[in-house]
Amino acid sequence: MAKTRVTAAAQAELQFGAPRRTAAAAAKPTHPTAKAKPAKKARATARSAPPVAAVPASSARRTRRNKPADARAVLDRIRTQATGIRTTILKGGKPSLKFPLRSLQNVRYLPSAGFFELRGRLKERALTVGTVKTFAQTLKMMALSKELVETDDIATKREAYYVSKNWADARFAEQPESDAVMEDVEALFGVNREQLGFVPEEKGGEVAGRLVVIDRDRDTGELLRIDCTKFGSGAYSIPISVEHLDFETNARFILCIETAGMFQRLVKHNYWREADCILVSLGGVPTRACRRFVRRLADEKKLPVYVFVDGDPYGYSNIYRTLKVGSGNAAHLNEFFCVPQARFLGITPQDIVDYELPTHPLKDVDIKRAKDALKNDPFILHHKTWQKALDQMIRMGVRAEQQALAKHGLNYVIDEYLPRKLARTEAFLP
Repeated sequence: MAKTRVTAAAQAELQFGAPRRTAAAAAKPTHPTAKAKPAKKARATARSAPPVAAVPASSARRTRRNKPADARAVLDRIRTQATGIRTTILKGGKPSLKFPLRSLQNVRYLPSAGFFELRGRLKERALTVGTVKTFAQTLKMMALSKELVETDDIATKREAYYVSKNWADARFAEQPESDAVMEDVEALFGVNREQLGFVPEEKGGEVAGRLVVIDRDRDTGELLRIDCTKFGSGAYSIPISVEHLDFETNARFILCIETAGMFQRLVKHNYWREADCILVSLGGVPTRACRRFVRRLADEKKLPVYVFVDGDPYGYSNIYRTLKVGSGNAAHLNEFFCVPQARFLGITPQDIVDYELPTHPLKDVDIKRAKDALKNDPFILHHKTWQKALDQMIRMGVRAEQQALAKHGLNYVIDEYLPRKLARTEAFLP
């Protein structure tokens, strides 16, 4: 075992570099992002428009620490952790890694914070005969991340899995194993996988409407002004990293939409022009990039955010709740990847009644999801209005899709539903 420990220490030094002490390792850094320009006041409009709720004053308190760590800080954290492991091994000790326990049972919801916060429970992974493979995989994933950050490169989650095929006995048999270790590493360092150089396969979401996104040409550094009103029948695709973007807008609010079909209908008829808004397609449960994009845009331009999803337990407790307060599995990142100012526009259980929508019976999985939320979800448990809505849906035994509004006409959603809902934003679910 002593030989194994010394070999591991030598490998750690080879992969992570010789130990070094830096003041930055102890500091709490912020992400380098272009300084936000002062938010423009929403322009006055002569025509009638639905009232828009003001952004809560508490949002300023929620955003004082809403920037992730930068590349230098990430490298310092990796080196510090690797140095500690090496030192422990050389002293004949048993190295270990401590990760935050990522589940709903280890989070709390406080409205003043606006997101799910970790309670502090940890799980420990010590180097033993039984854990040697997982421990080695964790170190190799850390080394791969260090290489990616140092070279300003990226690897998709799938590519990271295939890179492990060069890790001899430490290679992953299936990608879910690789994904799990990657999530452990990001939780260990308190950063997101994109900061570690790992990117998802899926798109970040789509945007249309009164917004100019200011990006930079990667080769020349030249500023690029991307006008989201000029994509014709298409839309702007949110990139995997959004920290470097700046925004210009005179929109009155952001409307997040679950389904691509509904998003396309609103884009087709230029609903953003009629409502003076920005449309964002979530595409189901929103990606981290999508959530971060909406969060930065809403914070910097002081815009209210309204969410329009299917009327079912999945839309409520998975899609909407994840966007607003985050998730248990990514609780270490929720501070950066949630939109606390979001409010729920619909489809609500009461909408199903009021608009006489066609429905589908709740499936067993829907009922279980709703009951689990009522019993275990800290966000639902805090808001009695959400408990009432879920209880109503369970009693009704039905669910309804956004597209069910087409019963009253293909553009009923534009002509009637959205205007009527937006006229009473104070009645939206929290």
